[in-house]
Amino acid sequence: MNASDENRRAGSPTGDPAPAEDAATATTASEGSAPQGDERPAAQDRPEGEGRTHRRRQRMPLWLDTLVTMVVALVIAVLVKTFLIQPFYIPSASMNPTLLEDDKIIVSKLSPGVFDLERGDVIVFEDPADWIPGDATENPTPRVRVMMALSLIGLAPDPSQDHLVKRLIGLPGDHVVCEEEGAALQVNGTNLDEPYINPETPACQAAFDVTVPDDKVWVMGDNRYASADSAWHEVQGEGGFVDESDITGRAEVVFWPASRWTGLGDGSDAFADVPDQP
Repeated sequence: MNASDENRRAGSPTGDPAPAEDAATATTASEGSAPQGDERPAAQDRPEGEGRTHRRRQRMPLWLDTLVTMVVALVIAVLVKTFLIQPFYIPSASMNPTLLEDDKIIVSKLSPGVFDLERGDVIVFEDPADWIPGDATENPTPRVRVMMALSLIGLAPDPSQDHLVKRLIGLPGDHVVCEEEGAALQVNGTNLDEPYINPETPACQAAFDVTVPDDKVWVMGDNRYASADSAWHEVQGEGGFVDESDITGRAEVVFWPASRWTGLGDGSDAFADVPDQP
């Protein structure tokens, strides 16, 4: 027996050479196996449904998931209505032809505040001194009750009619004049060309001469002869100024009816030549 035969016999108890791949597999398994005490049961040895039960415990019940979603949606709606936008509807003809009866508008509450108001803006403000007679919510119909509830979360216009919508004419310090009935309106000595007013009537429904105090504004309707605005109340001796703190926001767009969809941001063009102060 030569040396090569002895080497082959030493590699296998039976005298046959061990397959190379089997040796490699055995070595890998031996090196990679964990100590016997750390062995974990195989998947088939675990109690049936153990993994699925663990996952089910983390899943929210459908009814609770629905409730949480509704609460979050309501909170977001209230926050949007309180700080960002709010819908209103137009109950009268005082802003014709810009706004018609029953138009629905979106008002941005970022002005005044984040953004400054400008002359010519259409604004919504709280009734400053009983300018509006009556209240639709005193003896509400079922429809008004529904609107009252939806308005609390910003899903419907406020039906209480305790807000007014007019055009901002004078800022604090401005000198606003109507020399006589039928004349052009003047702001800080500049005659205005107002394309937004009712073309069938002139700009001035009565003579007045006022300077807007600090923290106040002067407002007028686009339908001047059918608007109980600052000019009308001033002539009546009731005081026509509106507190800046009563301003809810700037009307941005007519959103309903769909055929009336339009922006409301072009009124400032009529005041382009007006100086900042008289």
